[in-house]
Amino acid sequence: MITAIVLIKTSVNRIPEIAEAIAALDSVSEVFSVTGTYDLIAMVRVARHDDLADVIPGRISKIEGVEATDTHVAFRTYSQHDLEAAFAIGLDA
Repeated sequence: MITAIVLIKTSVNRIPEIAEAIAALDSVSEVFSVTGTYDLIAMVRVARHDDLADVIPGRISKIEGVEATDTHVAFRTYSQHDLEAAFAIGLDA
């Protein structure tokens, strides 16, 4: 699974509507409304690198009100949830 973090600039008067439209896309797992330079951050998860082109420039960027995107592809994922699950293997609760 390939994970991309997509930073999104939008029309500020339509942030909730744009966020909902992005969140409704199949490969998008979460959309965050944030402060700072960007308005939204979307987590995109796909099976192949080629699929990123279909989702990000092909669908996210075409949503009315999306002004710009900046995509970062994750090399590896680290999470507290994964670490806890690994240490819990073989332990009885």
